[in-house]
Parts: sequence; C-alpha cells; structure tokens
Amino acid sequence: MISLAFVFVTVVCDTPLSLPFLEIHMTIDPQTLAEHIRQISEHERKVIVHLLQRKVSVSNTNTVFDASLTFGQRLADQVAAFGGSWTFILLFFGVMVVWILLNVAAGRTFDPYPFILLNLVLSMLAALQAPVIMMSQNRQAARDRLDAQHDYEVNLKAEMEIMALHTKMDELRQAQWDELIRLQRAQLDLLQELQHGSNRQKTE
Repeated sequence: MISLAFVFVTVVCDTPLSLPFLEIHMTIDPQTLAEHIRQISEHERKVIVHLLQRKVSVSNTNTVFDASLTFGQRLADQVAAFGGSWTFILLFFGVMVVWILLNVAAGRTFDPYPFILLNLVLSMLAALQAPVIMMSQNRQAARDRLDAQHDYEVNLKAEMEIMALHTKMDELRQAQWDELIRLQRAQLDLLQELQHGSNRQKTE
C-alpha cells in the first residue's frame, strides 16, 4: 500500500513532496519510482492509468461476464435455474404422481411396483442434473470474483481520488500560508519604512 501511495502521489498528484500523512519521507527519483511501480499489481496499475486518463472505471460486470458466455454455458445456466425452481418441483411431482397412478390403477402396467423404471429415470435425471448445476455454480463463483475485483478497483480509485483531494488541499493551504507570510513581511517592511521616515523627521 505504501508503494501504491508513493506512485500515486508522485505520478498522479505530480508533487515532489514527502508523505507525512503516511509517516514516510522519501527522495523521489526515477529509480525509486520504477521500483515502486514494479511492486504494485496489474489492477492497481490499471486504476492509476484510469486516473491519469480521467477514465470512468465503473462498468456493468454482469454485461461483461454474460458477453463471454458460450451457448452451452447459457443453456446450463437456464437448466440449473429451472431445476432449482418451484415450477420444476411441482411439475416433476405431478409427473411422478401420474406415473404411479397409471401403474397402480391401470390394468396393464408398464412399470409395476416397486417402480424400477421410475427409479432409473430419477437416477439418470440426478446424474445429468448434478454436473449441470456444478457448472452453473462454477460460473457464479467466477462472476463473484469478477464483481469482487471490480469493487476493489472502484474502492481503490475512490481512495486515491480522496488522497488526491487531500494533497491538493495541502498544497492550497501551503500556498495560502506562503501568501500570508509574504503579505506580513510586506507589511513589516512598510512599517519599518514608515518608522524610519518618522525618526528622520523627528531628528530634523
């Protein structure tokens, strides 16, 4: 974090001042700056580039992620979404009830008790549905990582913008102090000149 703050104040804020708010004092030179740039991560460099170019880093991660999905991945997500809904539960429960009634009440049964064919269908459905759901969960985890990365970049940029504001405020405050000191010196010089003139008039 100190390396990032060093690069930020040096490059973004464009100031050769030390960093008293971080309790570090460094002599800024190209070698030191290059060393600290090598220490920061790729995401932090991206944030600094966005700050330098005044680009907006906020983007819709859902749109970016959905644009990279293939047809099979979209189909797996839809199957997992349908398989985890009340619609699927009620529909499949109805199918099982109809299956059992047909084989119990009808004269000719194609799957008599204990419904071995129904158990086979259920096992095949579970065997196919489990990897589809796992694929969808893996993509959800990837989406969460993308969201976390985006949140980190946004928070980092906001923190650096606040640091820039603090730095600019310190510069403005220092400039005001310098101007105030200059005015006070000018007033003291003017008072001294008036006092010398008054003394000369008294001596004459």
